[in-house]
Amino acid sequence: MLVKQVVFPRANEVQLEEVEVDLTPAENEIVIRTLTTIVSAGTELACLAGLADWAPFPFRPGYGAVGEVIAVGSNVKDIKVGDIILTNSNHASHAKARVIAVKVPEGLDPIKAVFARMANVSITALRVSDAELGDRVAVIGLGLVGNLAAQLFQIAGCEVIGLDKVAKRLEVAKLCGIEKVVNTEEVDPVQAVMELTEGKGCEVVVDATGNPAATLLAPKLAAKYGEVILLGSYFGRKLEANVTELLEQIHLSGYGCITFKGAHEWRYPVKEAREDLLPIERNAHLYKHSYERNAKINLQLIAEGKLKVEPLLTHLVKPEQCAEVYFGLRDKPAEYIGVVFDWRS
Repeated sequence: MLVKQVVFPRANEVQLEEVEVDLTPAENEIVIRTLTTIVSAGTELACLAGLADWAPFPFRPGYGAVGEVIAVGSNVKDIKVGDIILTNSNHASHAKARVIAVKVPEGLDPIKAVFARMANVSITALRVSDAELGDRVAVIGLGLVGNLAAQLFQIAGCEVIGLDKVAKRLEVAKLCGIEKVVNTEEVDPVQAVMELTEGKGCEVVVDATGNPAATLLAPKLAAKYGEVILLGSYFGRKLEANVTELLEQIHLSGYGCITFKGAHEWRYPVKEAREDLLPIERNAHLYKHSYERNAKINLQLIAEGKLKVEPLLTHLVKPEQCAEVYFGLRDKPAEYIGVVFDWRS
């Protein structure tokens, strides 16, 4: 079958190709006709620039998709032809669902539903943290991942402060219900956070930037014995600095004794625990959370309007505009936040 795909043939080049692909499903595979796909700016721009060693050229990017099931393998039990599912396939008109396949709630617009893929990254920060009702949480970086993380902490009953240097992202955060925001270009972020927390700092600080410099800032925003959650991926970005102060902030009680935690989304098993398996077979049985469970929760929160994604959508585009939007994400971060490809035409 002829399939349209976005491809990075080499560093800093973007094309839309039409290629012949065998879409016959293997016994455990699901084939979709893609409706929408969402761009993960941090990961995909790193791949475009050649910074990700696991993404050799030519590379076919893609992070999350919503599609209509058009074929299933003989061993697929819970998904049928005609279902609308969230998966993590590439930017392509048709694809085989990779790793994850979660049904989208009936009636949920595919444009909104695809944001659940990014929320699955964001929710990991909440999962690994010790945040409780009433805790103060600072989120550094209010792109897609940071904004959704801020919303999820707020839904969980935390008092959230969002920080960013891009005014557009701060405006969008307010539209999503994050009332306390700090423009780090205009004010000292440490002073601002201390003023908002009566000089105590935040119990949880989330670095959603993928910028190593933010890692040095984060513990300065934290309350004593607080925690810093590393949510953004660094992709080889380098920072030369004296780390002694950072180590003192982690180790010494007088400097805060701050705990650092990694929040990579794949730290949890993909599937929910299955009760029909013997305990020795049940890898997910050791975990309360799973990627699949997180996706179901995020989709439901979007469907109920509790997780707000409409303000995040800055560009709904045709696949033919792929080069334009990738370079826009790279060169105009003040304009491009949420980019969704619409494959339905």
